[in-house]
Amino acid sequence: RGAAASLGRSDAGCRLTWPLLAGIGKVESGHAYGGAVDREGDTLEPILGPVLDGGPGVAAIPDTDDGRWDTDKTWDRAVGPMQFIPSSWSIHGADGNHDGRRDPNNVVDAALASGGYLCTGDRDVEVEKDRRAAVFSYNHSWDYVDLVLAWADAYAGGTPVLTGSLGALTDDDPRGRGRGP
Repeated sequence: RGAAASLGRSDAGCRLTWPLLAGIGKVESGHAYGGAVDREGDTLEPILGPVLDGGPGVAAIPDTDDGRWDTDKTWDRAVGPMQFIPSSWSIHGADGNHDGRRDPNNVVDAALASGGYLCTGDRDVEVEKDRRAAVFSYNHSWDYVDLVLAWADAYAGGTPVLTGSLGALTDDDPRGRGRGP
């Protein structure tokens, strides 16, 4: 909610709402493994996506952070509750909790960064075309888009959602399976 409110002040035209961010958080990490964070919002254990080494179903993304965030000095991995690729984090990372650090493993920082990423350009995520484009930019899979938006709509309406698995994402996802920007 804080990230959406902050972006409402800095990018009012995007009209980002908290349920859209919550949908991404649900799909990417189950809300940081069910809320496994400390009082400051830091994850209690690393949340790492698969090694992006070009193996079956994953993109090949050589290391961009010297292992700082993903502990891998050969290949990148998506990091944190909103699953940022380290090179994307270096561009979009944010200090949402105002502690002087931009940390993809902090849910407050990651949520604000995700909101900024979704609001890139002149998107108005209240417009369905822009909403779908924003989520697709986060992960290039229409199955992913549909799942995130189903959760976002459920959060917005208070309605439970039944979903299938994202285990069979297609090869048109250049970053790897179910991983964020």
